[in-house]
Amino acid sequence: MGLITGLCTFLYHFPQIYKWLLKPYYITSLFMTVAFLVVRKAPGLCEHLASQREDGNSCDFDWRELEILMFLSAIVMMKNRRAITLEQHIGNLFLFSKVANTILFFRLDIRLGILYLALCVAFVMTCKPPLYMGPEYIKYFSDKTIDEELQRDSRVTWIVEFYANWSSDCQSFAPVFADLSLKYNCAGLRFGKVDIGRYGEVSERYRVSTSPLAKQLPSLLLFQGGREIMRRPMVDNKGRAVSWTFNEENIIREFNLNELFQKAKKLNKGRALKGEEHNGTQPGEGSDELHADAKTPEQPTESKKDQ
Repeated sequence: MGLITGLCTFLYHFPQIYKWLLKPYYITSLFMTVAFLVVRKAPGLCEHLASQREDGNSCDFDWRELEILMFLSAIVMMKNRRAITLEQHIGNLFLFSKVANTILFFRLDIRLGILYLALCVAFVMTCKPPLYMGPEYIKYFSDKTIDEELQRDSRVTWIVEFYANWSSDCQSFAPVFADLSLKYNCAGLRFGKVDIGRYGEVSERYRVSTSPLAKQLPSLLLFQGGREIMRRPMVDNKGRAVSWTFNEENIIREFNLNELFQKAKKLNKGRALKGEEHNGTQPGEGSDELHADAKTPEQPTESKKDQ
């Protein structure tokens, strides 16, 4: 049953996986993930490798290598229990496969281990995971604009993501946050992002740590009238984030997005009626224009390409 479920999931996500394979980051990661398997099984090469098998077959895994691979599988399954998106699942597989391959190559031949480790270092330094570039209604803040925007209109509620481009968790969460902005963004409920890896002053001002040990990235903060109302994940006395799963259901429930959205729509209607009374327009004329404006996102302070 589990095999059938996995196969169905793979077929469902196959178009997305196919697009990934066209990107250099995923192509290189895939080759590095299967590197040891290729070396161990390649005819003409595997015959010259060392092996601890009793039958002396150097083209097959020995018991220690199987043990390491089974341990890798267990680690990936444990990590993927908290994974939300398919990108996180694939990212965990790539990461721990590289770690296992490094151990296996060093155990096989120290020269192969050094070569593979050098390739991993070069890969990390030169090949970055692609950023999410899909549709979204999100305003990007800088250190000079965030305070002004949050305090501009006390009737507007802001949900702001504090992130860093180097954080894999932030990169995995990007499509989830973008999807929420498409569903709930309106004139009275806005979505924003600020790169605290780039703007350290913002990190200190809003008490969101960028340390990997604190595990506070990404952080979602709810602002009303320029004041922070709540944040997720919460932070304990030691400055470490309390474990919290960043999926769409949790965010909608914890931040009461449905209720906030209904209140924001009432605010939109109130503004529309005031605009009609002020301009002397017929009822219904201004409301359509207002809703059209509400659905049109403002130009971001800085583009994704700049970041």
